[in-house]
Amino acid sequence: MQELYLLFSDYGWQLFSCQTQALLMVGHNIKKKYDKGLLILTLGLFVLGIVAVADSSAPLALHYFSDSFYFVKQQIVWTIVGLIAFFAAIVIPVRFWKKIAVPFFVFNIILLILVLIPGFSLQIYGARRWLSFGPVTVQPSEVLKISLIFLFAKLADDKKSIYYFLSALFISCLLVMLQPDLGTTIVIAVIGFAQMFIAGFGLLWLFGILAGGGLLGTMAILISSYRRQRFLTFLNASIDPLGSSYHIRQVLLALGSGGIFGVGLGQSRQKFSFLPEVATDSVFAIIGEELGFVGAVGIIILFGVFIFKALRIVQNASDTFSKVIATGITAWIGGQVVLNISAMTALVPLTGIPLPFFSYGGSHLTMLALAIGILINISKNETRRA
Repeated sequence: MQELYLLFSDYGWQLFSCQTQALLMVGHNIKKKYDKGLLILTLGLFVLGIVAVADSSAPLALHYFSDSFYFVKQQIVWTIVGLIAFFAAIVIPVRFWKKIAVPFFVFNIILLILVLIPGFSLQIYGARRWLSFGPVTVQPSEVLKISLIFLFAKLADDKKSIYYFLSALFISCLLVMLQPDLGTTIVIAVIGFAQMFIAGFGLLWLFGILAGGGLLGTMAILISSYRRQRFLTFLNASIDPLGSSYHIRQVLLALGSGGIFGVGLGQSRQKFSFLPEVATDSVFAIIGEELGFVGAVGIIILFGVFIFKALRIVQNASDTFSKVIATGITAWIGGQVVLNISAMTALVPLTGIPLPFFSYGGSHLTMLALAIGILINISKNETRRA
């Protein structure tokens, strides 16, 4: 705990100073009213996320890099980069994203194709999801989420046929599934479904898309031994306790060990090489172990407030483009929160989806910050309804 304090006395103060200066600049430039509550909540979640990464990743970082703060130092850097994108998105006119929607989406599709070509991408645990540009590693599927949101908002604003939506969604899901990444594919499908619904397409179309997506998802599980084993483990977590069901058993052990009030901040046992993906997909399990049921519910409540505020912005958006883009962002964050926490509590099979704000990762954090900045920007021009 003393090392954690020393870290935040240095890096934490730098982050706080950057946030304060940027906030003052934004406050000076913005003349219209915006959702200050959402802005403050977002900054608070960023800070909590840094604490979570610092706590959960320390043993892993010490083991591999002989530096307990290796991962959190990188997370702080990416948080600062994300905050720059966040505050820039608050002041950039929302219609700007419509102008770049098509080229940005096409560029992202090219990156997703490069990911699938050996020699261009990094392969980790049998999956190709990352491109390396010198010291910087980018995950194109994370960028795809925001680029698809921009594209669907433009298509809705231009009143395009549903076939344009379906073509873009099919190509996106196909390329992500080939990595393979079923969890991100599900999130992308949720984003697309929500945006098409708010764009005004009939329920018959949407139910047909949902049924088709469910059928394709079932086929993806059945034809892959890895996904099939994960699904069987979900149905019976007692099979192969040291193999396929090891991850979920350790997650449930961590949550169960936390009890009502937890074992104390920094006192987790599962983060010492027992729980896989401890600082990324499984960070919620460490939160539950150290802060208990009360702390875990507190995090869920914060996310609930965030989604409620985001839905208010969707409801009061002043034009079609803003409404559809806000819907996509809300569906992205809300869907990912539900999917991650559901997986960590064994309500759905493990999918390998990061928890927004709290999971370690630069691409995810930067795109998340940009998206929320756009959401707050939309709130400046919202139309109040009685």
